Parts: sequence; C-alpha cells; structure tokens
Amino acid sequence: MRDLKQLVKAYDVRGVVPDQWDEGLSLAFGAAFVRVVGASSVVVGHDMRPSSPSLSRAFAEGAAASGADVVLIGLCSTDQLYYASGSLDLPGAMFTASHNPAQYNGIKLCRSGAAPVGQDTGLDEIRELVESWTGADGTVTVPPLDVTPGALSEQDTLRGYADHLLGLVDLTAIRPLKVVVDAGNGMGGHTVPTVLAGLPLDVDALYFELDGTFPNHEANPLDPKNLVDLQARVREIGADIGLAFDGDADRCFVVDERGEPVSPSAITALVAAREIARAQAGGETNPVVIHNLITSWTVPEVVRELGATPVRTRVGHSFIKQEMAETGAVFGGEHSAHYYFRDFWRADTGMLAALHVLAALGHQDGTLSALTAEYDRYAASGEINSTVTDQAARLAAVRAAYENRPDTTLDTLDGLTVTGPDWWFNLRASNTEPLLRLNVEAKDPAVMTALRDTVLTLVRT
Repeated sequence: MRDLKQLVKAYDVRGVVPDQWDEGLSLAFGAAFVRVVGASSVVVGHDMRPSSPSLSRAFAEGAAASGADVVLIGLCSTDQLYYASGSLDLPGAMFTASHNPAQYNGIKLCRSGAAPVGQDTGLDEIRELVESWTGADGTVTVPPLDVTPGALSEQDTLRGYADHLLGLVDLTAIRPLKVVVDAGNGMGGHTVPTVLAGLPLDVDALYFELDGTFPNHEANPLDPKNLVDLQARVREIGADIGLAFDGDADRCFVVDERGEPVSPSAITALVAAREIARAQAGGETNPVVIHNLITSWTVPEVVRELGATPVRTRVGHSFIKQEMAETGAVFGGEHSAHYYFRDFWRADTGMLAALHVLAALGHQDGTLSALTAEYDRYAASGEINSTVTDQAARLAAVRAAYENRPDTTLDTLDGLTVTGPDWWFNLRASNTEPLLRLNVEAKDPAVMTALRDTVLTLVRT
C-alpha cells in the first residue's frame, strides 16, 4: 500500500514520479481537494517539469468529476497561481516541486484568496480521504458522487499577474539599470519577460529556457553553488544587480554589483522599510511587519526605528500568513527569501520583492551594496545543516550546555533559540529529514565564528 505520509508534507504534496505518485493518484487528490474544501470551482496551474502537464490534467479531471468547474491557467509560477486564486477568488492547485530535482513533482494547495492549505488546515483531511480510497495493492478508486461533472476551461493570467504587481510598486522615473536574471530554467523564464517588459532595464537573461530537467544547475538559489554563474555574469558585464529565482519562481535571491549575495534578511528590512512608508503615507499609524525567528536582529530593529511594530513568528508560510491575517501586517519576510505582502493576498511573491529592490535602487544614484549596507548590521552564519541520528538528544545536549548560564535566555517557539548579550543562535529539527538546522548571528564576526563552532561540536558529537 502507498505510504501517503511520505508524500504529503507539512505544507504541500511532494514526491518522486512515478515511484511515489502518478496520474491516478493525482486524480484522487483533485477529487479529495474539492470535497474537503467544498469548492464549486478551482484554478489549476503547473510548472515546466516534464510530468506537470499530465499530473495537473489528472487533478483537474478528478476535481471536475466531483462537481467543480476547473479553470486551467497552464504554465505559471507559484505566485502567478496565487494571483489567480486571489483575483478569481477560487481555491487553487499549483503543480511544482519548487527547487527539487527533475524526478520530483508536487502540489501546493490553497483556499480562495490564496489562503494556505497545510496539515492543520485541510491537507491531513485530504490525505486521509485519499488513503480511504486506496486498496491494499495500491490501486486508488474514487467513489463517484451523484453530481453534475464540472466544466474545464482555459484562462491566461500572466498579463493580469504582471499588471497587478506593477500596480503595487512605483517604478516610474527609475534610472536605467543593467540587470542579470538567472531563471535556472524554471518559471522565472516565463514570468520575468512579461513583468519587466517596458521598464528601463537592460536585462541579461541566464537560463530562461523552460526545462524541468535543469540542465545548467539546480533551481535552488539558497545553495551558494547555484549562484556562481549569476555572480560571474554580474561581474563580467558590470551589472547593477543580479536576481536569481527558484524553480517555481516564488523566491528571489539578490546579488549586488560586486557579485556578492545580499542576505534575505537585508532584503526583508529594505522591503519592510518601503512597505511601512507606503502604509504610513496611507494613514496607518502603526504598521505591522512579520519576520520569522531566524531573520537577522536587523529586521525588528529597522521596523521599530521606522515607527512600526515587528512580530516574530515560527518558520513556515502557514505561520507567517496566519500572523499576517491576525495582525493586518503589511509585509512579512523569511530567511529563506520568501516575502509576503498584504496587497498580494498575504501570499509570497519573489517577483514583487524584486520589483521593490529595483525601485529602491533605481530611484537613487548609489550602488546596491551601499544601499543595503544599513540593513546588514551583524555577522551571520547562514543556515548550516547537520545529519544526526537522534534530533531530540542532540537538541537536549545543546540546551543543557546553555540553560543554566546567567547571561543567556532560551525560548522554544521553533526549535531552541539561545540569546546572549551580543549574539543568538537557533537550532531546529527538519520536519522531513534527519537534520538539525543551525543559524548563528553576533555583533562581532569572531564571536559568531566561535559560537558557531561550539554549537556544531555539540550537535555533531
């Protein structure tokens, strides 16, 4: 029997095709999605992976068989699917495995208005329903409903998506900029030409060909090795900025004119400053900005300095979106380069963050490195993964080493966060792999390095 718990993750469905799932199972997920969320209509899109068209079509057929009309928007980025869900006010399904290798595929699901569907908000119910339809031999049989099947239609949302984003950022009168964009053969190659067309930008395109086999490098800019080509090209042509998108183009990483990566925390602070100013200009006296607990100390400092309120949350889009809904936050940012906007249905969009950075850079005469310097105040380790056999035991060992020190405080909002006089670190377990993830930050680089090495020794002993 299929083990769907290996396929259904905390926030999405993701696995190897066809070993873990195929069109038959995708059809069942379409039927289960409609029945769990009670949808009369849904919108479905997909990325450029070889398996995406057939898997998404099967999902649509399962949804239609359960009585829902289905709007097929075809090739799209994940944030373009969120745009469709928000603008059409429909639940949605995006077929992508983001930055995973070519043999993987998955589904990101949302309710109307791009509201997230995770384990606690419907995904477990969907899994359990599909499990109930699965026989001992792995065959999935969807029981029919006494309903009129829904209709399938097609709609192009790319122009509407681009216009919506461009309506949220003032890019008028920016100076001409030379921009290198690495799409990694992912969906940035689909969205970037339309969104950036007509702006005073000289765009140098790297790997815009849609190819889900990822022939040039993995579409995962979080891994430094996948930024090498972008960095080299920025230096080679003397570009003002480099942008790198992941496979489904919902995340954007930024490289400055020297070819140096700009930390997502610095981008979070920069964009937060712009969104705070826009909210205040609109009459809000105390805008709220969400940040997860692994972003730099710089982020809440900048937010407070600008007369706004920072709210710290756990890692993960469902927590960010929930806090944004509860607080009315204008913006949210994560260390992984996910950026969330109230005016984008509280969903994450790397493209909108990129437009903010281009606007900030283009409305002044300095370099990007100078512009972001004020948002890069501390020394950070970046996320370091350690494979361990017993996550709980290693976390307990680190806690024991710090919990009785008079100069530290501990909290367990997400994993273990230990804070000292001029430093902090967070250690948390992966939900899907036998890993512990460490992030360290300090005012002094030498302190950061020493603390990083001390904690890693405790983790890896």
